[in-house]
This record gives sequence, C-alpha cells and structure tokens, in this order.
Amino acid sequence: MYAEVDEEGGTAHPPLKTLRAPSLSLAMLDFSFLPLKLVLIPTTPIKLPPYKGSTFRGAFGSTFRQVVCVLRGKECSDCILREKCAYSYVFETPVPSGASKMRKYPYAPHPFVLVPPLEDRMEYEPGDPLYVSLTLIGRGIEYLPYFLYTFQEMGKRGIGKGRGKFQLQGVRDSTGEAVYEGGTLRLPQPLSWRDLEGETAPDEVTLRFLTPLRVKYRERLCSDLEFHVLMRALLRRISLLSFFHCGCELQVNFRRLIEEAGAVAVKDSTLRWHDWMRYSYRQRAKLKMGGLIGEITFGGDLEPFWPFLQLGQWIHVGKGTSFGLGRYEIVSRSGA
Repeated sequence: MYAEVDEEGGTAHPPLKTLRAPSLSLAMLDFSFLPLKLVLIPTTPIKLPPYKGSTFRGAFGSTFRQVVCVLRGKECSDCILREKCAYSYVFETPVPSGASKMRKYPYAPHPFVLVPPLEDRMEYEPGDPLYVSLTLIGRGIEYLPYFLYTFQEMGKRGIGKGRGKFQLQGVRDSTGEAVYEGGTLRLPQPLSWRDLEGETAPDEVTLRFLTPLRVKYRERLCSDLEFHVLMRALLRRISLLSFFHCGCELQVNFRRLIEEAGAVAVKDSTLRWHDWMRYSYRQRAKLKMGGLIGEITFGGDLEPFWPFLQLGQWIHVGKGTSFGLGRYEIVSRSGA
C-alpha cells in the first residue's frame, strides 16, 4: 500500500557522497542530522495497523513523558520547566519566548522524524524483526540516549493491540555501523549537507512519495502537486529546523526561489490520495491524516533546488513528519 521495502522491511537510505554545490551558504552547511535504523525484536505477538506511524509515535510520546517528566500531572504549557525539559523540547517543541519566528504559533517543528516499518504486515510473532527509521536533527541529536532508553521502555510496556512486547536489539547509522549493540552506545558523527550526494542537478527528476504527503497551499490541502508548492513547504521546513534546532538561519532569497520554481513543470504523475485514520488521545477523537502517495516527475531548471530536494529525502516534507509522513526518495533523474 505504501512503498516498496528492502529486505529489512524499510526503505534504503539515500546515497552519501561529497556535495558539490558552490551555492550552499555556511548556514546551510551547519544543518546537521543523524539518520538511524532501530531493530526491534518481538518477545510476544504484536498486532499493528497497516500504517504504523501513529502507533509508534503515540507510544513513544507517552513513554518519553513517563520516563523524564518531573512534575507529573501538569500540562507542559503550565510547567515552569517547559523550556528546559527533554520531553517538552523533543515532543512538544514549544516556540521559545522571544523567538523571532513563529511567534503566533505555540509549537515549532520537532527535532526528529520517526518512520515505522513501511509494510502492510499487521502481525509479528516473537523473533520477527521490525525496523524503525529515526532521524534526529540539530540539537535533537544530543538526546539520542533518551530516544534509545524510551524505546527500551516502550518494549517493556508494549505496543499495538494487546500490548505486544519487544526488545531493542540494536541501532545502526546510515553506513551500517553499530551505534547501540549489546548494551553499549557509540555516539556517531552527525551528517551535514556536505555529506549528501554530489551529482549535478538533472533536467528531470522523479520523486516517489513513500508515505502520505500533506501540504497546504492557500489554506487548503493539495490533491495534486505543483513544484512551487512542494518547494514552499520544503524551504519552510528547512528554514524552521535550521532556526530552532541547528542554531543558524537559512540565508537564501526565498521569493526568487519560489518564482523560479513556478517555471518547473510537472512532466508525469501517478500521485493518488490515500486516507488513513489515527486516534488522538489529546483530542479524544479519530482524525483523518490522508495525503498523496506515488510518483511525480518534474522538469526544468532544477539547479537552484537540488540541494534542498536531496536533504528533503532525510527530513521529509509537509505536515505530520513526526508520524513518518511526507517521506520521499529520488528514484530517477535524467539530463544531468
């Protein structure tokens, strides 16, 4: 239903090389991220829905709060520790007082992306591995031990229908090197824009959206996708993640980039709308979280946008990224 998966039940990481993009500013190069793959081994049967993003994110959030919260029973918005708390920073991510961006909004983008196993399989027996992708961004990388401990506790509490239990067997980075194994944690080197693939921009590129893409334009969810709409969402996400989590500002001419994006055309598209539901314990209601999945090909002058498109493969785009939504990969390119 979602993406083709590799032998480990997930999608392969994008390739890493040296980025040859002289237009990148120093601030863009300061953008850091850490992609990881977690291996979970069930110890009792686990039953999950077809799309597992809401299940994993919900279990992660509630367990994280239980692990680190000092003043239990208080809402984060009323807590005196709000701007110094690990849970608040990672999972609530309030806009800091005095921030020059998003002053009218209560929350900033989260410093992580959590991608569940991208397969329709719903039942896992003891010993059947589940693979979860986790990308930490900027200052969020400092909280890696919290993430791993939270997953250990999640396994003890159980997830899904019937609270199936699991163990965190290991964690590997984008090169396949062990980050956590046998109870030993090795702090890996984060990646930056310097580490992304360094091919020159093609004349055409095909993006495959592996999980639902939810983007708004003029206050409405898009049922199709124009390139300028994609770039508006991607530039906004990179800009906000840079500002709130990487300690830098994205210094680019946004207006000019959006104008130039309007000249990039859709050459072909198999995008289709896919609905899925999640239950919000905060709102005590089922919420629709549908979006676009499939492939789309863009053609035109892609040079100004190429570094952003490459980074977007790791950090996702649109709404619901912490649920794993908005994940895409570059599957073909021509004319480079």
